[in-house]
Amino acid sequence: MSKPFQQQLDELARLIHQHTVNEGVHSTELPSLSLIRESDITEPIFRLNEASFCIVVQGQKEMLLGQERFQYGPGSYIVATMDLPVSGQVIEASPVTPYLALKLEFTGSEILEVIQHTRLSPNSNDTNDATRRAMYVSKTSSELLNAVIRLAQLLEGDAEDIFILFPLFKKEILYRVLKGPQGSALKQMAQEGSHAYRIRNVIEHMVTHVSRPVRIEELAELANMSQASFHRHFKAVTAMSPLQFIKQLRLQEARRLLMSQAVDASEAAYQVGYESPSQFSREYSRMFGCPPMEDMKRLRGRLTDFISRK
Repeated sequence: MSKPFQQQLDELARLIHQHTVNEGVHSTELPSLSLIRESDITEPIFRLNEASFCIVVQGQKEMLLGQERFQYGPGSYIVATMDLPVSGQVIEASPVTPYLALKLEFTGSEILEVIQHTRLSPNSNDTNDATRRAMYVSKTSSELLNAVIRLAQLLEGDAEDIFILFPLFKKEILYRVLKGPQGSALKQMAQEGSHAYRIRNVIEHMVTHVSRPVRIEELAELANMSQASFHRHFKAVTAMSPLQFIKQLRLQEARRLLMSQAVDASEAAYQVGYESPSQFSREYSRMFGCPPMEDMKRLRGRLTDFISRK
């Protein structure tokens, strides 16, 4: 790793250190930007990962999408081109060298705006390109890292700097990601008519209507594809079948309900679309490692321990 690049990483680490006193994910006054700090290896965290760019400056993290693993560390970034149910775990961190990362969320319209104002505009053959996975890891270029640093430095600026410069710096980051070696995956997500674009629309529908019965023929019709084509392209994008995808969505939402509301396992199962509490409990245990109520006891115990240490 060249010295200038390491100096860039050190500067970004300094900025993240300065604005993350405690552990966890920290929202900032910059819209769609959050900073992450963990001083120890974490348990797997299951969540719906929004379309985002995340760059790591210290430590290592592993993300699981379906059965596909993505590992990334200093100088690497991970992109999710659409909302995806994932599990993530910090696998290298310490109090001396904590895991530090910066995450920037984006929308399809923001990507499309960058594409439309550059020479990155897709040609007529792009819709026929092989459908790309909706998550990938890549190495950070010095130019991209410099843009990220300038954006993070706005945390030290005033409100006018943020208002004027944040949209410009965010566009530059998206532009450089689009120009990167795997930028075509991001381009497909925003390109109306592409297979990835249509799968993204279906995923938005699935997330919004997570408790509704799933009929593959209806999802395929929404994507304007045959059932066979829909299944093939959905798995190419998400590393899961549509049924596996909705199962993960439902179980994650049920876990959220159990943590945030006074509901029992049967009620949570019903609210996310399960008709059989026993099936719900089996699938919940398979995903999270223990039955719902035992899982809640474990999670609340960890939360109590975390609060007591602060």
